[in-house]
Amino acid sequence: SRGGKHGLLTAAVRPHAVAAVLRNITFTLERYDSFIELQEKLHQNVCRKRTLIAIGTHDLDTISGPFTYTAKPPGDICFKPLNHAKEYTAQELMSLYKTDSHLRHYLHIIEDKPVYPVIYDSNGIVLSMPPIINGDHSKISLNTKNVFIECTGTDLTKAKIVLDMMVTMFCEYCEEPFTKEILSADFINRKVGISESTEHIAQLLTKMCLRSEVTSDGEQIEVEIPPTRSDVIHACDIMEDAAMAYGFNNIPRTTPRTYTVANQLPLNKLSELLRQDLAAAGFTEALTFALCSQEDIADKLLKNISETRACHISNPKTAEFQVARTTLLSGLLKTVAANRKMPLPLRLFEISDVVLKDETKDVGASNNRRLCAVYYNKSPGFEVIHGLMDRVMQLLEVKPGQGNGYHIQAADDSTFFPGRCAEIFARGKSIGRLGVLHPDVINRFELTMPCSALDIDIEPFL
Repeated sequence: SRGGKHGLLTAAVRPHAVAAVLRNITFTLERYDSFIELQEKLHQNVCRKRTLIAIGTHDLDTISGPFTYTAKPPGDICFKPLNHAKEYTAQELMSLYKTDSHLRHYLHIIEDKPVYPVIYDSNGIVLSMPPIINGDHSKISLNTKNVFIECTGTDLTKAKIVLDMMVTMFCEYCEEPFTKEILSADFINRKVGISESTEHIAQLLTKMCLRSEVTSDGEQIEVEIPPTRSDVIHACDIMEDAAMAYGFNNIPRTTPRTYTVANQLPLNKLSELLRQDLAAAGFTEALTFALCSQEDIADKLLKNISETRACHISNPKTAEFQVARTTLLSGLLKTVAANRKMPLPLRLFEISDVVLKDETKDVGASNNRRLCAVYYNKSPGFEVIHGLMDRVMQLLEVKPGQGNGYHIQAADDSTFFPGRCAEIFARGKSIGRLGVLHPDVINRFELTMPCSALDIDIEPFL
């Protein structure tokens, strides 16, 4: 039997709890050791060192239901922990286990929380304080006949998977072991593209550890799905296992009944064509990281981070990857800085996506394909970047002029040198900027010579 619940008190620490009972189980020393070892292995892998899930096993005959999963302040929890003779409060246990070679690695999970999770039986006996330690009162032994298993954690799906694994691996030692799925051989033959007999398909599935038998009518297959196979959630998953056992390379090649020709996405096709022509114009393509530091897209470009519409990573692993880039310029300037020893001039470009916050999207952000180019030399080379912009517009078949053409007009932008920046308009819409970079920007990227840049949005030209 199996069940699960979660409450308001535990929501802040470990919101979910699921439980099951193994009835009339027979333990030998070997089975008992294997049972404890399975818990430890699950704790290390699926449970992510108990941070996602913690497993507790108890002798059901020593406790009485219903059981209560709640959370209390550490000073209010008092019980006799596993393999100890006296009672401790939760606070005392935290101090006691700081020197324990095994349990000290898990203390940090709840140590700083205002309340600790705890499980009681109907008589107020503490079963466990997850994810740290079980109570001594309900510990299992070789003589245990009924095992109560509880899994508490922050991920309900993982909790169910872990509970299923525990139950399945050991229900074979109970008096009553589990359930089966029925599907037709025709379904597997049609989906995989083979024509095998029902008996052979049953053999293939058994080879994949899905014990299968042909039903009495000879058309259907009864497949036993062990709960350890949490990936099997539909008949299609059984079909896939049959295909693997048959061997993908052994499936005969057939011509599809419908004939279609794949097409490149228009945006990618445009990007590829522009890349070829920018390379032909003497610029070298760079490929930079989509993630960068906040400093790269704000301080170094003399911008305020709040104005950049940047998507922040909630748990960055390094200071280099804190946000998704909102401009390609910083990546190109870092590339120039890394190649300062190369002969001048340095001409670089990149056509890639930037990520911007967008409330209209269901994920809260959208990608925007941009073209960025920089020219780094002893003189600013504004005319080179201006010429490149003209060439791009020529390729995009946008003529100079107002209205349906393109034109530039003076603009103020803190990243660019005052009076050396222009906004680019195409077909009446602003698509980007070009100009000579501000000396402070150049210094912040550890460069020593003038640099001019072009940054435009290419999506309006589709």
